[in-house]
Amino acid sequence: MFHKIKNVYPLPEYKLSVQFAEGCTKIYDIKPLFEKIPLFESLKDQHLFSDITVDVGGYGVVWNDDLDLSCDELWENGVLITTPFDGLMALSDATDLWKLNESTLRKAITYGKLVEGVDVCKFGKQWVVSIDAMQREYGEPRA
Repeated sequence: MFHKIKNVYPLPEYKLSVQFAEGCTKIYDIKPLFEKIPLFESLKDQHLFSDITVDVGGYGVVWNDDLDLSCDELWENGVLITTPFDGLMALSDATDLWKLNESTLRKAITYGKLVEGVDVCKFGKQWVVSIDAMQREYGEPRA
């Protein structure tokens, strides 16, 4: 399965909190890279370390033109943590992962296939859907 990053947050002790589109969060420790790849030692500068963003498309994270990490590295070597938001994803992410049209999911909500308050919930203008409901109704992601 292909993994896509939604958000990344710098944490104390050179760790990253990485939120994936699949609805899970992993903690990635940068410190081992200081010895393996000398260029990463520049991240000991807290200002640079904190200046991290998600790469266009969610395929990795970047600090500058010289420093980046792929989503695969973060997924494979990050430690899965439990959060209150595990198992939830934006409707737009679900459409990407399951290769569905967003109108298909909106109709599923309208007709009760995805039950509001149980399978989906709206926060402002954004719909959030549970991964369990998506798998129940549409099988495994196709991405």
